Amino acid sequence: MIWKVESVGSMLLFRMRREVEIVNKLGLHARPAAEFVQCVIKFKSKITICKDEERFSAASILEVLSANLDCGARVVIEAVGPDGQEALNDLEALLLRFRDEEGGSS
Repeated sequence: MIWKVESVGSMLLFRMRREVEIVNKLGLHARPAAEFVQCVIKFKSKITICKDEERFSAASILEVLSANLDCGARVVIEAVGPDGQEALNDLEALLLRFRDEEGGSS
């Protein structure tokens, strides 16, 4: 976990990052991507997926799908906001749960 504190006006924003691996054999295809986005939008923090040199909004199903998150892909999930730690914990747990579903790796 990497974190950084940024000041915007009188507010302090916490930027947290966590590297995760996509472990479902089918990758983050339509159904799990939709579930991932549903999890993202319940948080106040702005959440971004960083893959290679590209950044994708984790709150957009189209951007999550266009990130091509195949099995074995290592990406960084970044959260900026008041509930970033909770968001990263929940999203990492969700991605690990996908491993145990149909198509998950052994």
